[in-house]
Amino acid sequence: MNAQPPVKKGRKYDQVIAGAREVFLREGYEGASVDVIARDAGVSKATLYSYFPDKQALFLAVLSGECDIQKRASTELEFRERDVPQALHGIAESMIGFLLSETGLAIFRVCVGEAQRFPEIGRAFYETGPRMGMAMLSGFLASPKAQAVLDIDDPDQAADTFISLCRSDLMLRRIMGVDGAPDPAVISAAADEAVRTFLARYARR
Repeated sequence: MNAQPPVKKGRKYDQVIAGAREVFLREGYEGASVDVIARDAGVSKATLYSYFPDKQALFLAVLSGECDIQKRASTELEFRERDVPQALHGIAESMIGFLLSETGLAIFRVCVGEAQRFPEIGRAFYETGPRMGMAMLSGFLASPKAQAVLDIDDPDQAADTFISLCRSDLMLRRIMGVDGAPDPAVISAAADEAVRTFLARYARR
């Protein structure tokens, strides 16, 4: 993917991002027109183009913003004064909650749906979302605090295992429309199961 020039933020930047977010999640990438984005954001096309050179740059900014929200939530959970099982439970709840949320599902559907025609979008989704999340989790699992209670030789592999446990069948059922939005108790129970299974594999004996 070609490097995008840095975006010059201004007074209406957040307004453009908010409007674009709603349109992309509603219409998908291909179906979202710059005209509709500008209208929903309440700005002129000239204002929109003053921040973003094209629709792709705008979509990537929206995607990056959504991933940043999740990254900040995960970072906060990781560094709280919790023991490792509690920290893992908090991370699992945050991850599962986002994966099963309307926003999380919409982003996933848009990126997967457009990845074949626009590989740079699929690549950007992976780099700013799943890959970043795995790197942060791997860093936590490699920390002295985690290593004191977990027997992990390969933090990257362990992070991948943990994330796979969090996805579970709940995500597939949500994507396929089998289930509606889950109750918080369901998310907590899924996090419990993910953490118990992970600890059964990696806890020091």
